[in-house]
Amino acid sequence: MATVEVLTSEVVVPAEETPAGAVWLSNLDLAARRGYTPTVYFYRTNGKPEFFEADAVKDSLARALVAFYPLAGRLGLDPTGRVQIDCTGEGAVFVTARSDYVLDDLLNEFVPCNEMRDLFVPPTPAPHPPCALLFAQPTSSRRGPASPAGTTTAATRRPTAAPVPPCFDHHLLSARPTTARAVAFDHPEYKPEPEPAAHAVANGSTYARTLITLTKAQVSALKSRCAGASTFRAVTALVWQCACRARSLPPDAETRLYSMIDMRARLAPPLPPGYFGNAVVRTSALATVGEVVANSVGYAARRALAATSQGDDYARSLVDYLEGVDAMNLPRSGISRAHLRAISWMGMSLHDSDFGWGAPVFMGPALMYYSGFVYVMQAPAKEGAVALALSLEPESMPEFRKGVRRRDDPSRLAVDATSTSKLLVSCNLFVIVWLRG
Repeated sequence: MATVEVLTSEVVVPAEETPAGAVWLSNLDLAARRGYTPTVYFYRTNGKPEFFEADAVKDSLARALVAFYPLAGRLGLDPTGRVQIDCTGEGAVFVTARSDYVLDDLLNEFVPCNEMRDLFVPPTPAPHPPCALLFAQPTSSRRGPASPAGTTTAATRRPTAAPVPPCFDHHLLSARPTTARAVAFDHPEYKPEPEPAAHAVANGSTYARTLITLTKAQVSALKSRCAGASTFRAVTALVWQCACRARSLPPDAETRLYSMIDMRARLAPPLPPGYFGNAVVRTSALATVGEVVANSVGYAARRALAATSQGDDYARSLVDYLEGVDAMNLPRSGISRAHLRAISWMGMSLHDSDFGWGAPVFMGPALMYYSGFVYVMQAPAKEGAVALALSLEPESMPEFRKGVRRRDDPSRLAVDATSTSKLLVSCNLFVIVWLRG
């Protein structure tokens, strides 16, 4: 395995004075997993000598931190012990590194594992106050004319349109007054799982991972069998089916498809376009394994649709429910072997993050956390294609791959032979790797 050598480590502060004070965090913020989300972006240099020039990118990061000043702050606590963001202006951690890898070798070798994360993700502290909120590690190749790079969407190129100003008013998601609160829905996704059945023991720390690419034609064929379903719902419905088959669970076993819904546009009134905070809620669809496996993929998609169609009433019910529990210490362990947790990154323009030198050839998550996790993302540089980052129990993965390779049914996922077992994932931590290929 090639190595990565850290060259520099420093703190980049905002280019101008920024507001002080604290950002209050909503119950949805507190209910989210506390920690860094490692994300890797791979770029090809294309022979450009100015590629990700270090000083230019650090200057860009410093200017971006003016508008997004909470990211230059630290996690803090208010007088009652509630987590908040202290806007201290201390800055973001910026690490530069150099690798022995070339791009094509790395794409063939990379899987989301601790070893690769340790190579390409900068070390981070425990996510407890006070800790920095943003880390970045641009990594270049020894074998090419590359320079250190940066990590924010405010890159050195000029924007083609005025950016939407960020909104940090998380009070827009406050619980309602006591007399108006109404927990009108059950919210099992925020409660401890019941004791799993013997055939569905809780996941351990060991899991297999893979990356699957669906072409535009395959996505269209799948959606045609899931009338009215979004790409995310259609894809996760089929993955749910294949996982249930691969796990060889009894037909009467209960299986739950966990998901997340972005509530920004579903609230009444909707949140501002630049709302900068957690506005997603956990939902789930429950069925028996027999129902998921024996019916068409459209059936599973309809179950997923029913679990991801909630609006303002559901979100307000959840915020009110979280007001009555310890939202900072909700259960956050893995899930039962019978279940699947699907996260959509389809609505986030991560796959085309262009800092002025072109879009990445790959982006994705550097860690999967536990078995039964799937990310659904737009595939970089492949119009209309979808990439899946998936983790399953080691004993289930071979059968899952067999299932998705079946080509007799055009709705089935066909594994891109060039992508199997390759997965990039890194932190609020952004990791940028540019390598000569």
